[in-house]
Amino acid sequence: MKRLLLIFLFFTVCLIPTLARAEESYTFDLGETEKKPYHVGGYVEFKPMLYGLERESAFYKLRFFNNPRGHNLLEANGRIQLEGSYEKNIFRIYAKTNTDLKSSYSGESERSTFYELYGSVKPSANLKFDAGKKTMKWGKGYAWNPAAFVDRPKDPDDPEQAMEGYILATADYIRSFEGPLKTFSFTPVLLPVYNHVNDDFGNNNKLNMAGRFYFLFYDTDIDLMFMAGGSRPDRYGFDFSRNITTSLEVHGEYAYFRNSRKNVLDASGVSRQIETEAHSFLIGLRHLTSFDLTTIIEFYHSDAGFTSDEMKNFSGFINRGYDIYQSTGNTNTLAQAQQLAESGYARANAMQNYIYVRFSQKEPFDILYFTPSLTGMMNTDDQSWSLTPELLYTGITNWEFRFRSGIIFGARNSDFGEKQNDYRIELRVGYYF
Repeated sequence: MKRLLLIFLFFTVCLIPTLARAEESYTFDLGETEKKPYHVGGYVEFKPMLYGLERESAFYKLRFFNNPRGHNLLEANGRIQLEGSYEKNIFRIYAKTNTDLKSSYSGESERSTFYELYGSVKPSANLKFDAGKKTMKWGKGYAWNPAAFVDRPKDPDDPEQAMEGYILATADYIRSFEGPLKTFSFTPVLLPVYNHVNDDFGNNNKLNMAGRFYFLFYDTDIDLMFMAGGSRPDRYGFDFSRNITTSLEVHGEYAYFRNSRKNVLDASGVSRQIETEAHSFLIGLRHLTSFDLTTIIEFYHSDAGFTSDEMKNFSGFINRGYDIYQSTGNTNTLAQAQQLAESGYARANAMQNYIYVRFSQKEPFDILYFTPSLTGMMNTDDQSWSLTPELLYTGITNWEFRFRSGIIFGARNSDFGEKQNDYRIELRVGYYF
């Protein structure tokens, strides 16, 4: 809590000169227009959160079985991100750090890491080499990216959040043409997986190879991707994006996975591993009206996700383990359930079919710097869903104020219905420098 208090005090100290500068007259300095070889910036965020707990849900029982909480849980979070770059001639170095601070019922925690740290060499306008830790940002989807083979999965609840990259070596070769094919590029990637080097990516002691071919063909963006090497099952995919009109864009992704594996439970609680081919795809659109209402709609399917019966069996397994713990104190079943949760059942959108809808209105009623939005997500297999209203204000230079709440709806044994909380309320206060 002390660290989070320091962040709050930092906000307070920075706010006073910021407001004072708002009253100052603007002066023009020619030196400010000159490109500097370096850039330094950052972001600081304070985020208190209030959870409304669903004490009868399976995931509540799994997390709090030996430390029951009340109906509400208060949590304080902080984030500090620093980034910088230096460029000279054909060389460039870029770094981005991230520190997450958390204070909750279980105590305080801190995690600091480099999100990105890599060097670039650009010997010509058509060719560039990068080596180090980097986020590749493959895919055209907003909430999901099934074809982002060398990136960490997005959080669909906050898809614009910066993500940690992987240590890799990559290149970009770009050519422009006259005719239907306007641009072509090829991006090969080498991604090693060894002890202390991308060891959370998959099987160790492997050198994985991936690649992306990009085509701008008849005003349509098209990517072809692949990845092989042994750390994860081989996979192939593509994506596309096209503006149908100046205000309507359609996009999609498809991925094919060889020998995809998942652990599933039958109705009796026996676990087995299924190995099969899997397909995953996304189709979506983005529309902007003349009055600045942005609509995003996406449908996502993944064969690697769990079916309604498989998720129901997992919830029942947790409930049986919880009953055993209540009567005997034995935690073996819950420990096994925790392992299964970490293997896939607890990941965001762990089932097979989802639809995502987001409405965002810029400056309604001529309220400057104010953007309200509403996001809904539904599991189309069991009709459970979530609703997230949000208010964003950016009227103070370098500051961002965001108020969000998340409400969950779903019956017992459904995807959203078995989450550990019924609702969530959060306030984000961020400062860019």
